[in-house]
Amino acid sequence: MDRNFVEFRLAPGDVSAIRFGISPGHELCHAVRILQRPAEHPLQWGWLRRVRPEVPREAFELLAVVVRERGYFPDFLTTTPTWDLEPVDEAERLREVPDALMRVDLVKVLARSEGARRDAVQHMLDDLPRARAMIADAWLELWGALLDPVWEQLERILRADIAVRARRIATDGLADMVGGLHHTVGWHDDALRVELGFHSEVLDCRGSGIVLVPSVLGGLGCAVLTEPPAQPTMFYPAQGVTERWATDGAERADALALLLGPARAGILLAAHEERTTSRVAGDAGLAVSTASHHLTVLRDAGLIASRRDGARMLHVRTPLGEALMGAPA
Repeated sequence: MDRNFVEFRLAPGDVSAIRFGISPGHELCHAVRILQRPAEHPLQWGWLRRVRPEVPREAFELLAVVVRERGYFPDFLTTTPTWDLEPVDEAERLREVPDALMRVDLVKVLARSEGARRDAVQHMLDDLPRARAMIADAWLELWGALLDPVWEQLERILRADIAVRARRIATDGLADMVGGLHHTVGWHDDALRVELGFHSEVLDCRGSGIVLVPSVLGGLGCAVLTEPPAQPTMFYPAQGVTERWATDGAERADALALLLGPARAGILLAAHEERTTSRVAGDAGLAVSTASHHLTVLRDAGLIASRRDGARMLHVRTPLGEALMGAPA
């Protein structure tokens, strides 16, 4: 039986050619996919119970026309992932997708559709400006109902995964990190290679690089973007996803408080950006000496990193701390 691989070829030893990103569009497309076949996604049942009563029917049915239960969906729905892309920015970007790009992607969907779905896709192709506006409006409405209520938890898992992968590059090397992304992914002769079901391709990414994107809702396998104007991209399953990933933030804080104690849990939860010792104390309502003691304990446990900036000490979560934040409560 033939095996299909996509190879992203890079310059030897060029660690800078690989970067990480987050894709709200990819997560929303897979949310639409999960709603069509919930029985196939048991790790998402907790999230489904929370959001399913609020699903806007017309918006869902519109996006379900182009986001099929499995396989291809339009590349224009997932912009090149970045570290700081805001979901609302991605929705607005959809309103500016060029006609030529939209047509190419919808023709691919048309070729994979039949019956009423095929007719609906053809209607979109017949009036691209109207289809583009309707898709953007549906995207934003579905985001508000399906992912905005859990984006804090979802984004925390994604950023925790990236922090752990970045640390692994530094400690174990690029090839080892790549090999740990998924059992279908490996490093071969200066190329990242991923095995896919029906797609084989070799891309020269020297100069452009590749974006690696963890996904919570994207299932248990990998997916790729390989056609311009998108930057070469591979999506892979994020670590730490269980059926309770969408647990309410207050429940997570309570669980961390039981593990670390209320004061240390509060300090760690707020340590996503660098803060001085005095600011940590003020935010937590503690004496500076007490905050300093808690920071020392968290630093000794590898959860907080501290660095001197002149007369100040600045504190922020480490990759291990990020991983703890992303773990299920």
